[in-house]
Amino acid sequence: MARKRKNYIVGRAPAGGETPPPQALKAPPEAAEKKPKQKEPGLRIYDGNLDMLFFVIVIVLLVYGIIMMFSASYMAGLTSKAHDGYMYVRTQGIAAVAGVIIMVFISFFDYHILMNTKIVFIGFITALALMLAVFSPIGHAEANAYRWIEIGSWSFQPSELMKAVLIVFLSYLAVRHQNHYNNFRKGVLPMVVVLGLVCGLMVLQRHISGLMLMVMIGFCVLFVSGIPIKQLIRAGVLLVVAAVLAASIASLLGLIDLSYVLDRFTSMSQADSGEISDESWQTAQSLIAIGSGGWFGLGFGESRQKYAWLPEPYNDFILPIIVEELGFLGGIVVVILFALFVYRGFYIAKKAPDKFGMLVATGITFQIGLQAFLNIGVACNAFPNTGISLPFFSSGGTALLMQLAEMGVILGISRQCEI
Repeated sequence: MARKRKNYIVGRAPAGGETPPPQALKAPPEAAEKKPKQKEPGLRIYDGNLDMLFFVIVIVLLVYGIIMMFSASYMAGLTSKAHDGYMYVRTQGIAAVAGVIIMVFISFFDYHILMNTKIVFIGFITALALMLAVFSPIGHAEANAYRWIEIGSWSFQPSELMKAVLIVFLSYLAVRHQNHYNNFRKGVLPMVVVLGLVCGLMVLQRHISGLMLMVMIGFCVLFVSGIPIKQLIRAGVLLVVAAVLAASIASLLGLIDLSYVLDRFTSMSQADSGEISDESWQTAQSLIAIGSGGWFGLGFGESRQKYAWLPEPYNDFILPIIVEELGFLGGIVVVILFALFVYRGFYIAKKAPDKFGMLVATGITFQIGLQAFLNIGVACNAFPNTGISLPFFSSGGTALLMQLAEMGVILGISRQCEI
């Protein structure tokens, strides 16, 4: 005789005191409550008041930088093939005007668009592709350093783009994985892999200054994100081990030669002792320029070291020209302006409405402040000469555009802060 099947109402015991089978107490799959899929941030306009103090600091840095870059580059322009003393400042001025427009334009957009998964991954992959493109036919090398992409008369360093992209991507990962910080594999390892990949490309490009900046920027974002110290230590150890292995293998294969790193440290001691060689020439001339300025300088445009004595006076070594012409006081103004910039940038980060905004504002502020600190240290022979430019001052239109675009992001965050 066939046994009758009993129907049970979910969540209610059947009559007669019989206990329903366990599977009957579970709701059918179609009845289960579905979690709504998190909507990706879209493009929105936010017209709140921007932080005017931060905006003024950026504009003062920009104007001061263009004026001093003009003085430092005039002789180099006259002696170039174009015989045009305004060549460098004209390019920098155009980039500055375009950059300010871009900065203001970006500041009106809601920065949460950078949390969009598609946008952040496309941005990172694009930056990686450009970093690899320096080894292609469109890449340009100087002194065996593969750092530039050159198309006709236009050139730029993809690492300038990668600085901003790395900050945003690590901030994105930090927010997405914040519930897994105690699990190294799920919470921290993805960020370590991203940072290690970028640093590996820096080594292949023989871009030691870029390597230093990427590592410090990366660990700044990781530290501020709230990752436990023990996990940061594990991340640091993993990166060091990976770096040693990668450098050893690349050296054996003849891909890189890291002996030039030791030459940088040797040139520091030579400049301090007064022994001038090809390696220490630039640093020695920088110290001479700084020492010649005294308290009030020789006067605007009166630098002697820019007359073919100091290499790159309008680029990495523009600070010695500032001190030589405007004196110790002129150099102190530069330091004060960057100190104010860092203070106000961190203040905006502190007031940011969410963790992502705080991490992005902190990372960008730290990047600019660190770059200025290292550039000033190199000019004073406190750090090895590795080719770090001074933000807003050093010649470089693409770099200036990127820096001002980053300022637009911070100003956009400030529009949503309660300051």
